[in-house]
Amino acid sequence: MNPDDYNDHGMLRLPLWFWTILILQARTWLLFVMAGASRQQGSDLLALFYPDPRSFWSGILLGLPPAMIFLLSGRRHLFPRVWQAGYWLLLAGMFVTFALQALGLWQSTDMISGVDIVLALLDAAALAYWLLSRRLRACFDAARRLV
Repeated sequence: MNPDDYNDHGMLRLPLWFWTILILQARTWLLFVMAGASRQQGSDLLALFYPDPRSFWSGILLGLPPAMIFLLSGRRHLFPRVWQAGYWLLLAGMFVTFALQALGLWQSTDMISGVDIVLALLDAAALAYWLLSRRLRACFDAARRLV
């Protein structure tokens, strides 16, 4: 690793794909914030993407760990144990999200939308990157400090 790969606290800089995965995993929260910002069309926007309220609440619940990790990422040097646990928490959340999507696609009696397929493929790619990226895994390892 190059010394430029480390931040001021001696920790590896997080890759761009990490942030992309967090956004993908917290998409329900982003939609919720956008719906709150557009007051008149907010409920219509939520109903468009989440016609079943149970899927909305499961998305909120599964999006909570990525949202918390996002908030913690700037202070990860202060909470190294929590940061390390975040890797496994996000991995478990990605498995559950992908499994729920696959189950929903498999049990779907209606015509499957292209958005559902694209989201399932993106979640599968995010899960593969999360499992295979040595750099990302090293970012969650407290022993990988420059200092």
